[in-house]
Amino acid sequence: VQLQASGGGLVQAGGSLRLSCAASGIISSINIMGWYRQAPGKQRELVASITRGGSINYADSVKGRFTISRDNARYTVYLQMNNLKPEDTAVYLCTADVAMFSGNAYRPYWGQGTLVTVSS
Repeated sequence: VQLQASGGGLVQAGGSLRLSCAASGIISSINIMGWYRQAPGKQRELVASITRGGSINYADSVKGRFTISRDNARYTVYLQMNNLKPEDTAVYLCTADVAMFSGNAYRPYWGQGTLVTVSS
């Protein structure tokens, strides 16, 4: 199973970016998909997550600005980021809990990360 993230870049404060992360390989089903971020010198933190049924969780710091969504048929998760702030600067990593075969337990997989830089 591979996760390929895209959509990062450089944006001015107040701008928007949309991240995408597509899972591929041997996949029976995907439970939780989500985005974490890690800024230099800081711990990795959860940004947002979404279950297969659509239940969503956001970090307090991004509520009202970021929107997570997913396309179950395409095994893809998205993160729409609006009103970006310099403190949002980080490497954003996607993750997915994947069962490769029916009846198998879910295992977490990680993408390679995409850099988001917000200038003031």
